[in-house]
Amino acid sequence: MVAILQLLVSILILLSFALVVGVPVILVSPGEWEKSKGVVYTGAGLWFGLVIVTAAFNSFII
Repeated sequence: MVAILQLLVSILILLSFALVVGVPVILVSPGEWEKSKGVVYTGAGLWFGLVIVTAAFNSFII
């Protein structure tokens, strides 16, 4: 159970890092926002869902 929680947290950290680096690059690049808007919204949705799943899973372990 703890290994699954560690995996979820690791994925959350990697996704957070990708969003912290990727979103500003997309916003600064001319014309990229229109092309990559769906990717940003999908990444944000995945991040939010992963936070909820990790929190719910953590409540069962503690």
